[in-house]
Amino acid sequence: MKQIEIQVLTPTEAADAFATAWHRVEAGGEVTPRLAFGSLRELFSAISAKRLDLLRYVAMHEGLNVRQLAHALRRDYKNVHTDVVHLEALGLLTRDEDGSLTAPYDEILIHAELRAAA
Repeated sequence: MKQIEIQVLTPTEAADAFATAWHRVEAGGEVTPRLAFGSLRELFSAISAKRLDLLRYVAMHEGLNVRQLAHALRRDYKNVHTDVVHLEALGLLTRDEDGSLTAPYDEILIHAELRAAA
């Protein structure tokens, strides 16, 4: 199962996570792909409920183009296109040369602390 982790991190935490991943790869280890956001507000703006629904639909019905996806979701083409572009930029969707959409991950793990570590 291919996973991606999404975290809410401070800039210092993000730099530390990057350094840890870098060292693990240098040592020949594997690293789970990650996305980091500076706040829950940023995360929910980038990955809204509608975008998550779209992502789930593509994961179950790969090979659709944007027009087919908009029709299947009963959403406006322009809004679906905008969401697809954002999800592609995050690496959560890919598009083939013919425009077919694919979800490269089977699972998204979201980590967000509610309280700062003491």
